[in-house]
Amino acid sequence: MAALRGPGLRDAGRASINEASCHIRPVKPKMSDSNRFQRLTRAPADFREDCTPHLEVRDTPSDPLPPATLRDPDLERLVGESRQALKDLQRADGHWIFQFEADATIPAEYILLQHYLGDVDGEVERRIANYLRSIQAPNGGWPLFHDGELDLSATVKAYFALKQAGDDPAAPHMARAREAILARGGAAQVNVFTRIALALFGQVPWHAVPEMPVEIMLLPRWFPFHLAKVSYWSRTVIVPLLILMALKPRARNPRGTRIDELFLRNPESERYPMNATGDALGAFFAGLDKVLRAAGKRFPRGSRQRAIQKAVDFVTPRLNGEDGLGGIFPAMANAVMAFDALGYRRDHPDFVIARRAVDKLLYDRDADTTYCQPCLSPIWDTCLAAHALLEAGEDPDGAALQAATDWLLAREIDEVAGDWTWRRPGLAPGGWAFQYRNDYYPDVDDTAVVVMALDRASDPRTRPAIERATDWILGMQSSNGGWGAFDAENEYYYLNSIPFADHGALLDPPTVDVTARCLSMLAQLGYPREHAAVRRGLDFLRREQEEDGSWFGRWGVNYVYGTWSALGAFNACGEDLSAPHIRKAVAWLESRQRADGGWGEDCATYWPDRRSAAKASTPSQTAWALLGLMAAGEVNGDAVRHGITYLQRAPRDGAKWHELYYTGIGFPRVFYLAYHGYSAYFPLWALARYRNLKRSNERRVAYGM
Repeated sequence: MAALRGPGLRDAGRASINEASCHIRPVKPKMSDSNRFQRLTRAPADFREDCTPHLEVRDTPSDPLPPATLRDPDLERLVGESRQALKDLQRADGHWIFQFEADATIPAEYILLQHYLGDVDGEVERRIANYLRSIQAPNGGWPLFHDGELDLSATVKAYFALKQAGDDPAAPHMARAREAILARGGAAQVNVFTRIALALFGQVPWHAVPEMPVEIMLLPRWFPFHLAKVSYWSRTVIVPLLILMALKPRARNPRGTRIDELFLRNPESERYPMNATGDALGAFFAGLDKVLRAAGKRFPRGSRQRAIQKAVDFVTPRLNGEDGLGGIFPAMANAVMAFDALGYRRDHPDFVIARRAVDKLLYDRDADTTYCQPCLSPIWDTCLAAHALLEAGEDPDGAALQAATDWLLAREIDEVAGDWTWRRPGLAPGGWAFQYRNDYYPDVDDTAVVVMALDRASDPRTRPAIERATDWILGMQSSNGGWGAFDAENEYYYLNSIPFADHGALLDPPTVDVTARCLSMLAQLGYPREHAAVRRGLDFLRREQEEDGSWFGRWGVNYVYGTWSALGAFNACGEDLSAPHIRKAVAWLESRQRADGGWGEDCATYWPDRRSAAKASTPSQTAWALLGLMAAGEVNGDAVRHGITYLQRAPRDGAKWHELYYTGIGFPRVFYLAYHGYSAYFPLWALARYRNLKRSNERRVAYGM
């Protein structure tokens, strides 16, 4: 591998790059495979803010900024205080972990899981019910993100959970929720996962749910549907769910709770949506679902038992200890229910560890409130905190970063050949997960960011791990030049039209943000732009640029995140910063700066008619915009100065700036995330970078991120 590498970013001397010889002509965006994945989230090219009644742009209460002023002592003090406060949050063994919050769905499902099993911890239930009431919106419903609009599925689950917890249906908050649900067509209109939960409790018939026969487990790899053709999160959720859908167990439901009042008519006679996309392909798959439903009654009993056993054989080695199947709540909860349906005793080791993994996700927000997290984010939090501290001047040989390095090295995945080998057989493992452990599913994004942090810390002990991870990431590049988060070539877009996939996130195709991180890593390690993997990755980024100059953000909200990621990669790879596509991106970021000097982008921007929605500036999105602009050489620009001033003025508490709005995402328009660490390490990172560039009188950032 070393023969393919050139001098690293720090050693090459950025000023020595002949930028004129590297000039890249802008490429008009084409409808690539990744574009097709994103087609439902994008606005038309001629979209204007004043042409849609749904656009919502609100300024924060703060006054518009006066002409930017900056006193270096103030900046130094803020960087120093924030750096120390972030260090103070480090765990004794060297890692960082912050709260990881989603919407009402996961806490509600935890309550429902207890009632499915008939094993209810009254105190935990009471505390989660307090959380659910605390996040109910004034309209009576529950949104997918802070200050969002009512989501029907989340609202039905929250109502059901609260009724299970003993809330009186006549109570004002329950009445408001019920009225909101009925006004939107009733509980029959909820998404597929919610209908499956209701079917397990006997609230809807099983014909309300798309047909997913467990015999899927027996299909050959070449078949149009196979587990290898969907994302890791889909397969870990689907496989135990197939067991449940085959056995059709009934929840114990010890209190006999029903929610018939949420339906407009008898659930047996309701019409349930089966066309996931509303188009011709969706209609075809809806028709195929009817055929499968009729054929399912004729499947041989022996093949069904073989399929169930194959599903168990898939789940068992991937249980992942107390970190759980796939490291995500839906898969863990499905595994617990599947084991119960299969008749596992409560002291069976697999049942015990699966249940323990679910309980590990509980978080006590305060003395009287608990919620269940969708998963845990320690490796992501640790590598990003390390980057921020390194930028802020923390000694890489000091205790804090040495402990973080030790902790990260201990969690390298270098022995397990996970599901990614289905598309990359023979590729040696070498990477990191998102969670504490998730050895079957290392995360390409996490791996790239960990490698950049370890490389920047320059500890010779890390070189073997860096080499292994680099080889793995090179092997995970897809044929279109991009990288997905967990798999390669995961682009079977027709599968997003099957009735089961109404969430539209069955796949893990290459994305701008993950691709940008891989390119940034390769460039920081010294891979030249002429290297085949780098060249193809850069071509992918250029093709994916939006007409307005931004880039789509798949794993962070939204275009600010994607644009920061892309600009960081272009800078690291030595792109001509005066090239039209770079200037267009800079102009877009500058156009989105708000009156208070910050940047903010609403989670609703994933809907085509809400693409420019913004309610308030946020510290994390402001930091991304600043990092993107500085990567594009704009450290001396007015937009950067105003953004830095915004961060200086924004309220904070210790390491964390105040941030209510969600800036993370699981699945566009379906599942959003509040990374509580983002408002700690990203603002510090941006402030420290600004300070460092101004100190050195440099315009070009010397690191991949």
